[in-house]
Amino acid sequence: MSESRPSRLHQPYYRNGPSHRDGADVSFLDIKRMFGFRTITIGRWVNKQEQQTAANLFFDALCDLMDILLVPEQVISLNGSLSLAFGRGGRKHSSAHYESNTRVLALAKNAGGGSLAHEWMHAFDHYICDKLFLQTSANEFASAVWLSDRSIRAHALNTKLALCYSSIFLSEDGREPNDYVKRSALADTHLNCFYYAQPQELVARAFEATIQDQKIKNAFLVQGTKQSPEAKLGIYPQDELRQTISHKLLDYFCHLGHAINK
Repeated sequence: MSESRPSRLHQPYYRNGPSHRDGADVSFLDIKRMFGFRTITIGRWVNKQEQQTAANLFFDALCDLMDILLVPEQVISLNGSLSLAFGRGGRKHSSAHYESNTRVLALAKNAGGGSLAHEWMHAFDHYICDKLFLQTSANEFASAVWLSDRSIRAHALNTKLALCYSSIFLSEDGREPNDYVKRSALADTHLNCFYYAQPQELVARAFEATIQDQKIKNAFLVQGTKQSPEAKLGIYPQDELRQTISHKLLDYFCHLGHAINK
């Protein structure tokens, strides 16, 4: 990238949500304290101006996510178990990723915007696994374990979450993969890979679609589930199924937030 061209970080991200900062700047330390993240790490090549821009973007996006899901701050940091990284520890060909070994959600400096909701759902999918199922191992994701038909811990919230996974993966009668899964598998076939039909990716993209469909819009949090080249591949939930998944996910998180705030 040439020095004269502004980085993606400095290009505007559309947002229509309420004011969370009243125009004031926040720091990553403010974010760590407010949400309770375990650690937040900034790459050495992120200058002060970029760090300030990113902190404001992260803060607004995380507050918007909290408002959409109707959950308190501790849910966003997954009870203080989640770490954030910005502009460091990137992966080749990846603008953002979640590392299950270290429980770190990482966004690249110039290309991570719009991926936050997707990667957060990966983190949640990992975090919730041993709360949802009786027998799990450290690096398993609830989405993949759900497909293995393991025993679920008895709890009303777990029943609701299981319904979320069912709606993401299965037809209405529960007997076969739904159209969303089939389209994703077809995309993998065309691309000669196994990526879009992975359980974790199906769940993360379904969550993205849910977040983007809400009245609160934040392009740093999520974008691209409707008109992007990826969306045109058919790898996001569509039509009535998209609405069904959205309803079940929002219902689960609403009840989770209510249970915590009691």
